Amino acid sequence: MNNILLTGCAGFIGSNFVPYFLEKYENYNIVNLDILTYAGDLENLKECESNPRYRFIKGDICNRELVEFIFKEYDIQGVVHFAAESHVDNSIKNPGIFVETNVNGTFTLLDVARAYWMEKPFSYKANYEDCRFHHISTDEVYGTLNETDLFTESTPYAPNSPYSASKASSDMIVRSYRETYGMNTVITNCSNNYGPKQHDEKLIPTIIRKALTCEVIPIYGDGKNIRDWLYVLDHCKGIDLVYHDGIAGETYNIGGRNERDNNYIANKICEILDEVKPMSYQNSSLQLTSYKELITYVEDRAGHDRRYAIDASKLENKLGWKAEENFESGILKTINWYIEKYKKENI
Repeated sequence: MNNILLTGCAGFIGSNFVPYFLEKYENYNIVNLDILTYAGDLENLKECESNPRYRFIKGDICNRELVEFIFKEYDIQGVVHFAAESHVDNSIKNPGIFVETNVNGTFTLLDVARAYWMEKPFSYKANYEDCRFHHISTDEVYGTLNETDLFTESTPYAPNSPYSASKASSDMIVRSYRETYGMNTVITNCSNNYGPKQHDEKLIPTIIRKALTCEVIPIYGDGKNIRDWLYVLDHCKGIDLVYHDGIAGETYNIGGRNERDNNYIANKICEILDEVKPMSYQNSSLQLTSYKELITYVEDRAGHDRRYAIDASKLENKLGWKAEENFESGILKTINWYIEKYKKENI
């Protein structure tokens, strides 16, 4: 059996990855280390609790003593590092937490892994030669794009928010451990994820929730900020491929080739809700005929990047990955999941 440490998997992407990985691979034991901030919820992993190959540990990735204990206690032979503070608005208000978690936490995990797996630079201990550290990052490290170009793995880093700067810094630390110590590392930079289990603060869950409660749907600025949207399960499959088959020291971009601006996102969600849960069934005193009438433009976010879009050709051509969901199919699955979630919560 292979014992693998996953971090931050009570959060959005990790909580989709764990059940996918457990179902696909019977030769892995998973240890999930998560401090359970506001964005982490063990309810996201209810389906895994009874699995004998899954273990949850509540703790901080910055706690070196704890991380060292986990490596020794469970003989960790691989790391997939999801844990991160990730909400841009929060990074503007309180950047220090982002530096602590995203930079210092990544360093702690890397350094403990290096010490546990390696005898000296470029020399792994016997039986640990195949141990790998996979760092999950974001396209936001590249900054903002013009109207036509795409982010590639060679795009220079130009982060514009404390969040993206902290992720760029952690990417550089991972790179340094490859170059200095010869560690078996890989990095994936993904585009905007959406799908089940995403925290309510994010754009798509916010639009769905506000619509269902007949509240104002806030859209920053003019709504023309563009993102490349990636369905979360497609992302999980990309991570799986890179972890197992990616070349050590390489970076792989994972994107859905689904560029949409925020106006399109809001209007598309409202159109679908108008069909599957029409306004006439809502307890609304607003006398509205469509959820679209709730869309309201608010003051733009500071340092709001205009466009992100990823060229995933390297991952597609080298490892054979391809996104299975387009935005229209993925958003329908997402909306239906949130309708059921909010029904249970009486929202």
